[in-house]
Amino acid sequence: MAALTSLSFSAVTHCPERKKLTFSPTRFLATSSDFFGLRTHFSYHHVGVRASNSTSNMVVQCMSSVADAPTVSETKLNFLKAYKRPIPSIYNTVLQELIVQQHLMRYKRSYRYDPVFALGFVTVYDKLMEGYPSDEDRDAIFQAYINALKEDPQQYRIDARKLEEWARVQNPSSLLEFSSKEGEVEGILKDIAERAAGKGEFSYNRFFAVGLFRLLELANATEPTILDKLCAALNINKRSVDRDLDVYRNLLSKLVQAKELLKEYVDREKKKRDERAETQKANEAITKCLGEQLPGL
Repeated sequence: MAALTSLSFSAVTHCPERKKLTFSPTRFLATSSDFFGLRTHFSYHHVGVRASNSTSNMVVQCMSSVADAPTVSETKLNFLKAYKRPIPSIYNTVLQELIVQQHLMRYKRSYRYDPVFALGFVTVYDKLMEGYPSDEDRDAIFQAYINALKEDPQQYRIDARKLEEWARVQNPSSLLEFSSKEGEVEGILKDIAERAAGKGEFSYNRFFAVGLFRLLELANATEPTILDKLCAALNINKRSVDRDLDVYRNLLSKLVQAKELLKEYVDREKKKRDERAETQKANEAITKCLGEQLPGL
């Protein structure tokens, strides 16, 4: 596998040759290498609405309890009730798949929220929803999604922003020296390392891998060995991270391809409508002109 640390998130948006509208990207959040099919139907999915009040005060020490966990159907229903506007199916199909898989992560007995996980999800969500017609709707969908999982959407955004700001002032060396430094983010990373080493609850997932990669990107840590060293410092399996980042890269490529196809379709239909409108105007002008001239003949 090529080293993924040399690949920026902007680079993965480059798409190779596009041939047809139907595509099947790798299942991003599956626990195995199964695939799920995504199709670019140019339609909208209508959902019901009722504001969700189920937010939770997320702290790093919080763990889920399987005994009182809602079902996947209940989580999906909470999302559908919380956002009633139509969502283009190119986005909605992936959102529905993601919320099912994140529900399974969220209610594992070993689940424990942490900011790196939050950074990973925010990165995935923002890339998925890039180019969405309305910024306001994009934020409302995010709120509905996280609330449906009984977590705090503001906490996700705050923690993601905090880690991004920290990473921007780091360099490859300082990024790896978190264990010998004091600070809020350094403390978060130390806590993860301790838990991943078996001194507490830790459940690795693909959002976490994306969060790590985002830290590397912002710190301009492009050398492949940096990811190796960071995973070792955090007691994370590097092979799992490589695999999951490759899956993420492939999914982004497929999504970008689908969005470009959608844009081409919309542009083509708009051009057809404009041409029909121009033809109709020309016909009306000719008819009017002839009507004015015929009476004098």
